[in-house]
Amino acid sequence: MATRPKILGQLLVEGGCITAETLDEVLAMPRDRSERIGEVLVRGGHATGEDVARALAVQLGLPYAPPPLVAQRDALDLVRPELVRAHALLPLSATARTLEAAMADPLDLAAVDDLQFQSGRRVRVMVASPDAIADGIEAHLGGEFVELVEALPAELRTGPDSGADREVLERATRRAPVVRLVDRILRDAIESGASDIHVEETGEDVRIRLRTDGLLRQTLDLPAASRRAVLSRIKVIAGMDISVRRRAQDGRIPFEHSGRRLTLRVSTLPVNGGEKAVVRILDSDAAPRSLDGLGMAGEDLVALRRLLARGEGVVISAGPTGSGKSTTLFAALSELDRETRNVVTLEDPVEYRLPGASQIQVDRRAGLGFAEALRAVLRQDPDVVMIGEIRDRETAEIAMAAAVTGHLVLSTIHTTDAPGAVTRLLNMGVPPFLVAGGLAGVVAQRLVRRICSACRGRGCDACHDGYRGRTGVFQVLTLTDALRDEVSGGGSSARLRRLAREAGMGSLDSDARRAVASGLTTPHEIGRLLHAAEGTSVPCRHCGSGVPVGALACPDCGRPRLRRCGCGEVLERGWRYCPWCLRPAQR
Repeated sequence: MATRPKILGQLLVEGGCITAETLDEVLAMPRDRSERIGEVLVRGGHATGEDVARALAVQLGLPYAPPPLVAQRDALDLVRPELVRAHALLPLSATARTLEAAMADPLDLAAVDDLQFQSGRRVRVMVASPDAIADGIEAHLGGEFVELVEALPAELRTGPDSGADREVLERATRRAPVVRLVDRILRDAIESGASDIHVEETGEDVRIRLRTDGLLRQTLDLPAASRRAVLSRIKVIAGMDISVRRRAQDGRIPFEHSGRRLTLRVSTLPVNGGEKAVVRILDSDAAPRSLDGLGMAGEDLVALRRLLARGEGVVISAGPTGSGKSTTLFAALSELDRETRNVVTLEDPVEYRLPGASQIQVDRRAGLGFAEALRAVLRQDPDVVMIGEIRDRETAEIAMAAAVTGHLVLSTIHTTDAPGAVTRLLNMGVPPFLVAGGLAGVVAQRLVRRICSACRGRGCDACHDGYRGRTGVFQVLTLTDALRDEVSGGGSSARLRRLAREAGMGSLDSDARRAVASGLTTPHEIGRLLHAAEGTSVPCRHCGSGVPVGALACPDCGRPRLRRCGCGEVLERGWRYCPWCLRPAQR
């Protein structure tokens, strides 16, 4: 036992968490004999709790449980909360014969015996840091939430078919315990940097999940007593009808937190077994100040700023939902002169506040869609117009016509890559001559998680699994004369991509690799991006890399992708002769 602390310390040194000199200094320090070396290192700020837990797991040959800890309800139900808190452990999952539990002290055999006796199952221990376990207990069993749920009015402790009328529900949702419970959920989500809150009824329970850095993570599993409380309260403050549970509804909540003015956009939807609500957190004061913080490569940044400096034409940000398109547009608008130019935005909803710009909220129910609003704006002598999204042919045609007459128009569209945005406009029915004359360029993008700067990806209290925040991966297409001629003639997607590459356009794949080489993200994180744009590349049979459609060979390994005869025709595999010129096929 006397050498155990030294072994743990050596593991921390080998893992790069501390230096050998630091370990020697700490071992030489006088300390309580009951205090372990890991506790001393954490208390002195030399290592994090996750560093020590990870090393302890290696030392004992046990699995490591990174934060945040997610516990299944059936596992929690096997153990009394008093035992969980007394031994600082957290049941994670259970089968008919085993119980998996996270422990900060896996050598606490008394705690293991208590778990096995109470659950009637063999315990499989995982190592977690004390902070991770404390946060897990708070999230799943925890303190204030338990008290708030127990104090809920009786009207909101029942299921969805209890028959409580609207007035009774509205009075109940205004009582202090309900207000505090929902306020706590909203504020915890904002403080964690979440973009969305998912409130889902799962059978008899209510599950709370947060989308942070693009990924959903379960944070709370509220008991059945809060089934009506959370959803009913959210619907009341969002201006919805709480008695309607079989129809989708939308609403908004103005919200202040730590001096920030936020807008919470709420959407509810009936689902099997109950109802679901999603709350989108919009910080109107968090508009990006410039394009520099987006993570764009130098040459792409220069190309985009050159497009904006022209002062005319349509510049489109393309990508799937949640890829940061609106953020890119507002970063571009932030660099424009709004003192001497009339800048107008059309949004649904207004996400960021932009001083010096006229921002218009689109409302289709009031007869003010994007097309109608854009027509009205063009009569207001604008210099720059930002359209939240091009969704239909009418809006696209008006935008292109405005660009041809000398306006700078910024907008977004949902496509997989930059050339795909051109094809999408043509498929909408916009005349090719109008696209060729009005479109100035396209910026396609994705978001990837950024390596935590505090721990460099090892995992710490400030991050999720070694990542914190996100950065962009981009592809910038500038329309050249050759591209405009091809668009005017209704050219194919493959031909447009080839001309764009010849004009200097890179690929999302190559920019993703640049982000890895720059230390912004990891190969694992960009794995889902590589070759994800369907139709833009095909896998090489030899190395698996993406080969541009129509290319003769792989750009990575140089192996030919297609066999061609001397007459230029493509030969299929197995052919011995060219069926067009009857020449023998080259092996």
